[in-house]
Amino acid sequence: MRVIAKKTFKEFWFLHPDSEQPLKAWHNEVVDSKWKNPGEIKLKFNSASIISNKRIVFNIKGNNYRLVTDIEYNLGIVFIVWIGTHSEYDKINIKDIKYGKTY
Repeated sequence: MRVIAKKTFKEFWFLHPDSEQPLKAWHNEVVDSKWKNPGEIKLKFNSASIISNKRIVFNIKGNNYRLVTDIEYNLGIVFIVWIGTHSEYDKINIKDIKYGKTY
């Protein structure tokens, strides 16, 4: 899978240095994957939350951070929609959040 955009991670871990290694590990796992559906994601990341067929939320660094993605399986692309702390995540509407910086 191709992850769009890793720059978002770099900007985030600048503000939250303890997220750098967990985000790098997540990224490495994802780029080596070829997911066709949410079920395949759950096999690799059993704590992932399936919001819809496209929208998946991943726990980063245990559950300290939440990563919201949209996945285009047929294109092999994972779009980073939002990343933040768990408490920030609790304040957003996960179904309606759009791409963009929130940190």
